[in-house]
Order: sequence, then structure tokens, then C-alpha cells
Amino acid sequence: MEKRIRKGVVVGGSIAGVSCAHALMVAGWDVVVVEKSCAPQTGSPTGAGLGLDPQARQFLQSWLSHPHLLHHVTMPLALDQNQATDSEKKISWTLTRDESFNFRAAHWADLHALLYKALPRDVVLWGHHFLSFNTAHDKSSVTVKAKVLQTDEIVEIVGDLLIAADGSLSTICRTFLPELKLRYLGYSAWRGVLDFSENENSDTIIGIRRAYPELGNCLYFDLAPGTHCVLYELQGKKINWIWYFNQPEPVLKGSSVTIKVSSDMIEKMHE
Repeated sequence: MEKRIRKGVVVGGSIAGVSCAHALMVAGWDVVVVEKSCAPQTGSPTGAGLGLDPQARQFLQSWLSHPHLLHHVTMPLALDQNQATDSEKKISWTLTRDESFNFRAAHWADLHALLYKALPRDVVLWGHHFLSFNTAHDKSSVTVKAKVLQTDEIVEIVGDLLIAADGSLSTICRTFLPELKLRYLGYSAWRGVLDFSENENSDTIIGIRRAYPELGNCLYFDLAPGTHCVLYELQGKKINWIWYFNQPEPVLKGSSVTIKVSSDMIEKMHE
């Protein structure tokens, strides 16, 4: 048989998609990433924090020509502390404390930029909206159709392997598993990244540091009746926070499990 370089087509250009591209390239494959966003995020606060364990960091660094850059865009999470809070008495106590946690925290936008810039320029097809795919009769190849958003042109990409990195509501996965549905686990989350670089001495930040004195080195997991939260610090004087509420399943609009926060929702949360 004629020897040739195999080609992978990755649908979705987020962290998972660009990571798949790097892994395939290391294995000697050609890769194309189909991504509907028109350009990479630059200087954007998009996304939340990510905790990277030692094995994840080892893989990530192996894909970078300058591995030390991963250290520069992450913060240490040497400690993991689970604690409980009595909301009425306003007291907390430690449940478990892991002093050999050995994670590092990255902001989504920083990690994505690092991985994207380490790819050859022609790997990611920006502004290409995935439409459909067809497998050859002998299952030797797959043809992906995508719409170029700038021109409305329909293009076809032929590869040996199709990788679905298009999220929890993956269009590709629904083709194979049409009956599979997401299951609500009983809580929803508010999340965000607080940039405190210009108000480091505010009452809010002083209060947070008093309640969570090891921020910058520790991942805090805090349990209270009907709710729990996660906090850890990110590079560049930012705090990643996730606040979970036990509540009935919300009504989702569109095809995303993420909803942009409105002023009415914030007012209701304060109440």
C-alpha cells in the first residue's frame, strides 16, 4: 500500500480542539480544525479558570516550543481545602486539606492563546461553521461540509478521522447517539472571573482575602446548605469563582447550557 500522511478533521477550536490538533501532529498526522468563531480571542476575558494536574501540564508543555511559557501564564494550586460554612452563624471549618495537590490554575483565554500560537498558521480554519459529514462506503475516509461565514461558500474537507470537539451538545455525537440527552444534576452555577488589578485594596478584595487567606496558592471548595462555591486565583490579579445553587431545572433557550447573565437575574440573586 502506498504510504501517505493521514489527516484528522477536528470540529471545534476551543481548548479540546486545539489540544487534539497538537496530539495528532505529534503522532505524525496532518490536521485541520474547523471553528465557527471568525478569529481567535485576543485580550478577551472569555471563559473561566482551569485546574491543570501534573499529567496535563506534561502534555501541554510537550506541545510548546518554549515549555516554560506555561508556567508564566498559570498560578500555583499547591493546596486543596474543602470546608463547610454555617451561613447563619457565619463560621467555617475545614473538612479536608490536601497539601500535596500540585495543580496549577490557568485562565481559559491565556491557555487557549498559548496552544493556538504553537500551531502552524494554516491548521485552524476560522469562520467555518460545521454543517454535516459523510463517511465513505468502505469507511476509509470522511467528508466534512462547512460554511464559510464571510462568503457563504460551502466547502468540503476530506480526512481519515473525524473528531467531535464541539461541546456537550455536540452535533456530531447526536448523529451517533440521537437518544442521548444531558441529565440535570440538581444545581446550576454562576461563574465568572473577577479582575481586581485596579481595586486591590477595596473592601471586597480585603474581605475575600480575610475569608480565604491562602488564595494564590490554594483551591477553596466551600459547602453550605443548598449551595457550594469554588474559588482560586489566576495570573494577572484575577479570581476565578463558581457559585452553585441547588434549584429546579432551568428552562434553556437555544442550544447552549450557558446563559448570559441579565440585570434581572442579578437582582433576583441579590434578593
